[in-house]
Parts: sequence; structure tokens; C-alpha cells
Amino acid sequence: MSVFDARVRDGLARTGMLRVGDEEIKTPAAVDILRLFPSLLDRPFTNLPLSAPKSDADKYYVAGKDPVSFHPLADCPAESGDVVMVPGWRSVLGDARRYAEYLSPLFAGTPPDVARYAPACALPSNAAMLIATGFDLFDYTAVDLASVQKKFCMTEGEFDASYMDKGVCGCEGCRTGNLALHNRLALDREIAVVKTWIESGQIRDLIEQRCRLHAEQVGLLRHLDRSPVTSAALPAVRSSRFMANSAESMTRPEIAFFEDRVVNRFVPSRNDVCVLLPCAARKPYSLSKTHQKFQRVIEGRAHEVIVTSPLGVVPRELELLYPAGHYDVPVTGYWDREESAILVEYVAAYLAKHRYERVICHLEGGAKAVATAAAEKAGVVLEHTCNDDRPSSPDSLRALNNALHDCRKRRSDSIRGTLAWQFGELVDTKGWITKGRYPEQKIFDKKQQIFSIDSSTGLLRPTMEGWQFISGYRVTISDGFVPQGDILAPGIFDCDPNIREGDEVYVTGSGYLATGKAAMSADEMLRSSRGVAVRVRKTKKM
Repeated sequence: MSVFDARVRDGLARTGMLRVGDEEIKTPAAVDILRLFPSLLDRPFTNLPLSAPKSDADKYYVAGKDPVSFHPLADCPAESGDVVMVPGWRSVLGDARRYAEYLSPLFAGTPPDVARYAPACALPSNAAMLIATGFDLFDYTAVDLASVQKKFCMTEGEFDASYMDKGVCGCEGCRTGNLALHNRLALDREIAVVKTWIESGQIRDLIEQRCRLHAEQVGLLRHLDRSPVTSAALPAVRSSRFMANSAESMTRPEIAFFEDRVVNRFVPSRNDVCVLLPCAARKPYSLSKTHQKFQRVIEGRAHEVIVTSPLGVVPRELELLYPAGHYDVPVTGYWDREESAILVEYVAAYLAKHRYERVICHLEGGAKAVATAAAEKAGVVLEHTCNDDRPSSPDSLRALNNALHDCRKRRSDSIRGTLAWQFGELVDTKGWITKGRYPEQKIFDKKQQIFSIDSSTGLLRPTMEGWQFISGYRVTISDGFVPQGDILAPGIFDCDPNIREGDEVYVTGSGYLATGKAAMSADEMLRSSRGVAVRVRKTKKM
């Protein structure tokens, strides 16, 4: 009997522990699958093609057990903790569209806490993508077949066996002239590399590196960026770096997620005057010398909004949030046409939704061109104060100061803005006091601490008293369930459907309250029977 526990998630990718009998396997992993599951030797109809019609699925599908077989048109009886085998997945490795399409029934038709096994698929060149799309278990069939075909396997692709003599690898297989051993070790090594990137929350950065030499993987990445399966698995925030080094970085789902909340949840603290400012290499922006110059000139007389690639717009109140406070991008001084087109949409959506009486454009180069096109699309007239293409020059700063001459000073409320983005609720923060050195700050209502800032993600962490200002993001545990430490998925009775991994949540139950961080999404909390759902920070018994 097999039992699987997911431990660390990064989008669809996971690390976990699979127990089969007395054997424990840290996943993702490649294993001797027939030794692990000997029943596969005499199971008929385990290779029903994914493209087989419903009539064939009804007639020939055999689910089996340990592992349970899957077909997109059949009811899969897999239960939490099982291993689900997806026969025929190899047939879609070169077809990005079908690969992406089949993920939807796979994730919808099986519990989220099963281990997914892709038979005869894994090579060093595609293991990262397979793991990034939710597969946990592999065999050595594909690399052994490559060895028979005299192919030398690397993460860059499959090459002639003569590559073994070129000194490109120093593994035991290469040292002893054993091609089959090299190919197996290359697969094991790549899986180990992928694990470390999952644990650091940067599997996407690795995928953007790995896919560059494989057109079908670039195509798959583009399909996945438009897939609801990928979007649903996104965490609310990360604490890792966001490396925007390729064209595919522009379409990362977390950018669309961030900007959607900027447009539809966030509400500016004022709507009389807005100043569009350029970004800075240092994050958060306000710690950079350039932005300190801007802020000394503006002096709270306008709402500050940063125009940047690849995000689009970042209101000053949200500069600490992921990915605004975490991204790094190569600076060339040139924004290409496709990049600009995407950014124009984000900036135009912001200006159309949040109407200001005046919008001052203190930008140069590509950012200025994007803002100009976006303003025209949103029907907004810009006032330009940077006429020498140097936003921090004395002349530009003087022009900005003159443009704000008659404007009233008003306090920027980053707590109100962050609460709106994070919880989708407008909270009256009048009388609240912020203490501490930015960004390590705590928020008080009179003498009672109600929030603290998680500087690694930018989110606000409510205390027990802070939750009285928030109505959503509740997790209800079942009657009779007595938590011991973290909240496990089997004890969840109900939860807010908006919850994503990484969100701050409030746990309620009979005689029990807790505040903590969601370790899985709302859907996974309700459908899983295993694993930690909420990592508890503080509890209170009634």
C-alpha cells in the first residue's frame, strides 16, 4: 500500500514523501517502478491512449490499484495518498496544446494529495517541466531507451554517444564508459536540482532557463501561462526573488494576479493628483536615492504610482508586496514592442479604473511612451514634467515641484492600501499608529498591536485583535477536531474560497481560535485528507 504526503509546494510542483510498504521515497524521484509496484507486470489495459474516445474508455479502462490508472474520460477511483499513473503521457510530450489541455481533467479528476506518476517519460531534458506541471514519480524507461539508441542524455538534450568522450560530464558512468549509468545519473541529478528550486520557491525561474533549447517546452510554457490550472495553483505571495530575464517572464501568472488586485481591489488614498514615476533597481523603491529625491520634492502632495516593466503599475503603498518588492530585470533602456504592448494594457486599466483629477507624467524613455499610449487609451490627459529625459535632474525635479505648487499635503496610507489588496476590504485606519523602522513595522490601534508587516512578502500579519477589522479569509475547523499545533486538512470543515497558499488566515472552531498562514489553497484544503493546511502562529482557547 502506498501513502503520499506533499511537503513543499511551488505552483503545481511539489516535494513530498511517498511510502510504499516499508520504503520511503523523497519525491520527485525516479525509481525502479517494477520493483516498487510488481503488480504492473501482469495488469492488462494499462496503456489505454489518452486520446481514446469515451466509448473505448468505458469498455477498456481498468483503474487497478497501487498505482491507480488514470484516463481523462473515465472516473478515476484514486483516493488521498494514492499513486496515480497516467499511461500514455509520453504521447503528449511533443504536443504543447494537448499537454496543457490534459492537465485540467488530471487535476480535476483526482484528489490534490495523490502522487502523479508519468511512465516512460522522464529525461534530463524534460524532467524539470514534468515536475513543474505536477508529476512526482518517474521511472528509468526513457533514459534506458536512450542508452539503447546510443544517446547521451543531458539537460540540454539528447546527443550522440560520442559526447561521453568530450569531457562534458565527470560522473561515474562517464569515467567508466558506462552510457546507461551516465544517463540514469543525469536524470537523478536533474531531479535533485529541481527539488532545490522548488524548496526556494523559484521553479519558474529554472523552467525559463531549461526550456530555451526546446521549442515544445517554450510552447508548453506559453500555454500554461494561459491555463486556469496554473493560475489556481499560484500562491498569494512568495518571499523568493523574481527574475524577469526572458520574454516569457512578461506573461508569468503572478504578474497578472498582482495587477488584477491593483485594479480591482486596491483603492488609492487620494484621487486629486497622481504622479507617474520611474522604477528603481533597489527594492523597495523608496529606499533608493532617486526615489528619496522624488519623495522630498512631492512631500505628500500627490499619489505616487511607479510605472515599471514587467509589472505595469505599482502604487507606492504596495511597493513591498511580492512581486513588486522582489523582481529583478535586465536594464537596457529599451522596451521592445511586445513588452510595451503588455504594459500599456496594465497602465491603461489602472488609469481607467482609478480616475484622478490630474495625472503628472514624470517619466522618460520607454516608460514615458507606455504611459502616453495608456493615457490615450484610457482617455486621460497627461502633464509632463520630465522634459530632459532625466527624471532626477534639477530641472525635472523643479518642474515637478512647480506642477504640485497648489496641491494639498496628505498622508499616504500604505496599511489601508495593503489591506485592500490583500483581503479585498476597505478598512478605516484613522487613529492607527505605525511603529518601527521601515519595513520592519508594527501597527497599533491605541496601545493594542493589531498587525505587523511580513517584510519577506509585504503582507500584513493580523494579531488576534487585528482580525476584528477583517471579515474574510476564515478557516472553520470541524466540531470535535482538537488541533495540536498546525491545522491538518482532515480537520477543515469550511474555508473562504479566496484563500491561496501563503495567505494570512483566521481559524475558528468550537472553543478555539488561531491565526496563521495557509499552507495550501482553499480547494486543496477541502479536497485533501492529508497534509498541513494552516501553519499556526498563535492560538487562543475560549
